[in-house]
Amino acid sequence: MVSVGLIQHSCSRDRDANLTRALEGIREAADRGARIVCLQELFRCLYFCQEENADWFDLAEPIPGPTTDRLSETAREHEVVVIGPVFERRAAGLYHNSAVVIDADGSLSGAYRKMHVPDDPLYHEKFYFTPGDLGFRTFATRYANIGVLICWDQWYPEAARLTVLKGAEILFFPTAIGWHPSEKEEAGEQQLDAWRTIQRSHAIANGVFVAAPNRVGHETPLAGSPRRPADYQGIEFWGGSFVCDPSGVVLAEAPHDREAVLVAEIDLSRVDDTRRNWPFLRDRRVDAYEGLQSRYLGCGQ
Repeated sequence: MVSVGLIQHSCSRDRDANLTRALEGIREAADRGARIVCLQELFRCLYFCQEENADWFDLAEPIPGPTTDRLSETAREHEVVVIGPVFERRAAGLYHNSAVVIDADGSLSGAYRKMHVPDDPLYHEKFYFTPGDLGFRTFATRYANIGVLICWDQWYPEAARLTVLKGAEILFFPTAIGWHPSEKEEAGEQQLDAWRTIQRSHAIANGVFVAAPNRVGHETPLAGSPRRPADYQGIEFWGGSFVCDPSGVVLAEAPHDREAVLVAEIDLSRVDDTRRNWPFLRDRRVDAYEGLQSRYLGCGQ
């Protein structure tokens, strides 16, 4: 048995305050028994990708760097594994949306760089982030073998599958997703249900636990920006962080309208038990999947 903790909080322009809130969340989760704790995507800052503005590159930092140093101290102090998303400055003009895995002794196990980078209204991530080049990775930590994927990666079954094929028992999806306020009434419930469903499907299809921390709160970092549209309303992040088991059953879920430290106990033996009864990995036709490396095959081809 191992308990996982997810830290769901709002963010402000004060990066130090955001870090303090995250560290306090890690400590609370550890005090409640969590052994692996995951923070939300880009937890140290507002979700600046709502606009294209080169000034935001000033927020980036190297790995290892100031944020990973603080996370390592806390991980070592409480003997917890910490998954910490970082706006990574790899080199001048080269940036990634990344997440580090810090083991329970405070050592840096490695990093994952977001592979799927979106470019949608108010999610202008391609302006800031180079797609990841480390591939899909699994990290052997003190308490479990874990895989890390970031937000937009969660919509791709290939990403979850390849991470699991490298031995992951738990998939973590640090996230920053929410509603455009103008769309919430008409499409909000559908969007939220799709988000939960796709991640629960990764758990079922791969026989693993899934844990997804999301931020909460209404953010408008474009205030005062000359690029701000007249009708700009920001993003209302919908929270709802959750943990589900290998059958897709939600074990714990955070509220949608306030901060939370979510802790859920999971039984890793369920991974083996589920795969014995639903042997999806056994029955894969690995000899017939070559088409997955094509962008599009066309009807009947």
